[in-house]
Amino acid sequence: MSQTHDPSRVAQDAVAATDPIGIPSLGGLLTAASDTLLQGRSVARASVGLAVGLSRVALGLSEVAPTRGDWRFKDPTWATNPLYKRMAQSYLAACDAVEQVLDDMQAANDPHRAYRARFAMGILTSAAAPTNTLWGNPAAIKKTFETGGANLIRGLRNFVDDLRRNGGMPSMAKSGALRVGEDMAVTPGQVVERDEYAEVLQYAPSTQTVRERAVLVVPPPIGRFYFLDLRPGRSFVEYLVSRGLQTFLLSWRNPEPEQADWGIDTYAARISTAIDAVREITSCDDVNLIGFCAGGILQTAVLNRDAARGDERVASASYAVTLLDFGLPAPIGAFASPRLLSLARWNSSRQGVIGARAMSGVFTWMRPNDLVWNYWVNNYLMGEDPPVFDILSWNADGTNLPAALHRQFLNIFEHNPLPTPGALESLGTPVDLSTITVPHYVVGAIADHLTPWKGTYRTTQLLGVDSTFVLSNAGHIASLVNPPGNPKARLFHRPD
Repeated sequence: MSQTHDPSRVAQDAVAATDPIGIPSLGGLLTAASDTLLQGRSVARASVGLAVGLSRVALGLSEVAPTRGDWRFKDPTWATNPLYKRMAQSYLAACDAVEQVLDDMQAANDPHRAYRARFAMGILTSAAAPTNTLWGNPAAIKKTFETGGANLIRGLRNFVDDLRRNGGMPSMAKSGALRVGEDMAVTPGQVVERDEYAEVLQYAPSTQTVRERAVLVVPPPIGRFYFLDLRPGRSFVEYLVSRGLQTFLLSWRNPEPEQADWGIDTYAARISTAIDAVREITSCDDVNLIGFCAGGILQTAVLNRDAARGDERVASASYAVTLLDFGLPAPIGAFASPRLLSLARWNSSRQGVIGARAMSGVFTWMRPNDLVWNYWVNNYLMGEDPPVFDILSWNADGTNLPAALHRQFLNIFEHNPLPTPGALESLGTPVDLSTITVPHYVVGAIADHLTPWKGTYRTTQLLGVDSTFVLSNAGHIASLVNPPGNPKARLFHRPD
């Protein structure tokens, strides 16, 4: 699947991409923004509506208000001070006008182009929020008077530290506050098998008896394994062993440029050998598999080959926030431009890997208010330390992705071959999802902006019989680490 690139064309394409640390380029934002502004009738209609709305704001007649839960305008000054109230209403009215144009664009044009425009305009409108500045943030002004400006000195120190250590992005978690092996990843276990690709971890039982058939957990190759073993009480692994399940987990190696040729077959073959290792250790003929996110794609290659061979090593397979069908419109479609994908392939091939910071940066900018400006205000304007939070600490501890696997994942994303029998081959076997007939359990998440739940639900229709689908109310990672009993967590399930 190698591809030849003209360096001059690549340089031209780079205008629409993100920079090496994942921050969207100015050229890319302006290109997508110009696509939005060229929607003649929609822009004209929205402009008229905005003019009327701003005049109502000026006269104090506007009913525009922040949505419930919008952290930016929670300070009471936004509701009680006429100047700040009009400032917020003017900003929100402008955002509504942009949203109207984007809705019209999505209804009329290629959805991927519309998502790119929505992605770019989301970054631009979130950056323009008055709360991102000192004078436009009444809470920060109050803090400055209360501390005699000490918050701004601390904020400057945080800013310089982020420039040095975090590529200029505001830190989401306090560095070093949580340590692996001390605060996270503390469920007792040991490495029972190791090679150049991965380690197989076996966790110690916490019950007097265990079930004969073990569970093998397949995490994604993007990110470290311990998001499944966060702090006690929020550890998926801890919960598994508490239920009497023999639990094994693959921990993938963090690849360097020397591993650039590792692809889907490399990872799928390692899953296959891990299955056999677990069977031998437990003296059981079969195992249960749980694939998380991209780990679910990799386990599908193994299940497909086993189905072709009539091999019954796997008793059941679970898919957690995994997409096998990329055909449905989704926010991630903002990156579906052939030019962007071509550049991404070229960049990872040139480097041998796609870096952890570049990967996380792209996903971060899909939710700029929550994952960028929230921490900008907290760290720099308020002068507070980043929060101590296990998921965010894990998120800052990323891994690379080898160039070959990155290229193959991009091809799956762009061409969507998995739903079409024979369109993709792995482990020497044409992939036909309908031949995978082991019982499967599928989890989706309502607030998931990476693998939308309607796409994850499609897995129940693509694979064989005996499927169960459960829908969580949380996001991509939170849906997987919400412990039973969490009052904020909900799930939806229809047995029929």
